[in-house]
Amino acid sequence: MSGPPPRLFYGDETGISELAYVPYGWQIKGENLAISANHGQQINCFGILSRDNTLFSKTTIDSINADFIVDFFEEFSFKISKQTVIVLDNARIHLAQKVKERLKYWQKRGLFIVYLPPYSPHLNIIERLWKELKARWLKPNDYASFDTLKYATINCLNQVGINLKINFSKYC
Repeated sequence: MSGPPPRLFYGDETGISELAYVPYGWQIKGENLAISANHGQQINCFGILSRDNTLFSKTTIDSINADFIVDFFEEFSFKISKQTVIVLDNARIHLAQKVKERLKYWQKRGLFIVYLPPYSPHLNIIERLWKELKARWLKPNDYASFDTLKYATINCLNQVGINLKINFSKYC
């Protein structure tokens, strides 16, 4: 790669369930506590995020699979105007044959994908976005119904970099 430095994005997916996000809780000593495994409906999100809070994302109620990833990057590769690097983890769908087959075409358009070492989610800054979305930006009343949750999730994702920002230097 020659010329100006490429744009750098970090990508991953997450699911947001109808049941509210519960990152921690308390219980009385000796009390048995269980959380139901029922998740209700879920909205699945895939996104790529830069350190300047530029986010490109797509949501679905279907599972995110290799076809979804290929479609996302296929569409994104036609939008870029300079070389762009996407950092992904080693999830099976990111390493799928369908994705690997498209890499050379995306590279011709200036889109390059690199993979993090195994077991290193702490190096992927989009994990911070998913935590902020679930723990701070979505409010309890957003879980009133699946429609309100879907609307609030999409609204939050659309506000990243505008009204919702993450100060990454705080986490370094």
